[in-house]
Amino acid sequence: MRTVSADPELRLQHALETAHRYLNHRDRTVAEVRRQLESRRVEPGTIDQCVAVLEEQGYLDDTRYARLFAEDRRRLDGWGAERIERRLRHYGVPPEQIATTLEELGPADELTAALEVLRARLHGPPSDDRERERALALLVRRGYELDVAYDAVRAFGRT
Repeated sequence: MRTVSADPELRLQHALETAHRYLNHRDRTVAEVRRQLESRRVEPGTIDQCVAVLEEQGYLDDTRYARLFAEDRRRLDGWGAERIERRLRHYGVPPEQIATTLEELGPADELTAALEVLRARLHGPPSDDRERERALALLVRRGYELDVAYDAVRAFGRT
């Protein structure tokens, strides 16, 4: 096991190296990096310094992370706002940044995305109540609010 020096500069350097290795795989949130450094028994003061340096250098940015994550999950996986919100909370994005990100996605985009999910997953508009319920359940599982899912199923039925 690697011993960390009593020298604050060396401790910070060790924390930065650990964080950079962790960030090498994918973007991370501040909370994820903090947890990783804590699991490596980095001292709290050094973690604060390390996070400040990484934010200053642009390696850590929860706002950017939330925006890109939401855009990708919406575009690539067809996720609704509720599912995106749950996952961002899981990754430790602050609630105010999650709210801002979801506002930027907008309600019109939410309905459009829900319609795209239906078009991709269903061969045609639902023809009976059972098919409408299945379509509705699909959207709710993807994280769309019930009202949005209902509007999307209705709009898809008109196409």
